[in-house]
Amino acid sequence: MDSMAKPCIGHTHLKVADLERAIAFWTDVMGMDLMVRYGDQAAFLSWGGYHHHIGLNTWHSAGGTAAPKHHTGLFHVALLYPTREALVTAANRVAKAGIEIYGHADHGVSVALYFDDPDGNGVEIYWDKPEEDWPRQEDGSLIMVNERFDLAGFLAGGG
Repeated sequence: MDSMAKPCIGHTHLKVADLERAIAFWTDVMGMDLMVRYGDQAAFLSWGGYHHHIGLNTWHSAGGTAAPKHHTGLFHVALLYPTREALVTAANRVAKAGIEIYGHADHGVSVALYFDDPDGNGVEIYWDKPEEDWPRQEDGSLIMVNERFDLAGFLAGGG
């Protein structure tokens, strides 16, 4: 590997209790395409024809329960949307599916919404503001915040 090359996160693989339920969430609510399926044990999903952004499996978790909130493990998987409008569309699909959006924040550099998948895995959907609009200190370092915004207005295309 080139000493200057930097890796990036390629995909997230989640343990799920019920593969059918998980596939339905990630396709119907999150808008992903089912790319490959291995019987009733695993599935790989993506956007845009990539081999997979999300992997799902029941190898060690079939019929299992969600991990307790106050224990170690995955906090959330973050899904970056290319535009604010795409994020609004995705957030509306989540809300219309009856999934509780339990958090939302303007981080100065991005706008984010938080909810759980059917297995209790945290999901963040967000959009990065244009880099030239990111708040910075005098020395050029970023200022990140955690400010609430009007969720209903955001879902309506405003806020």
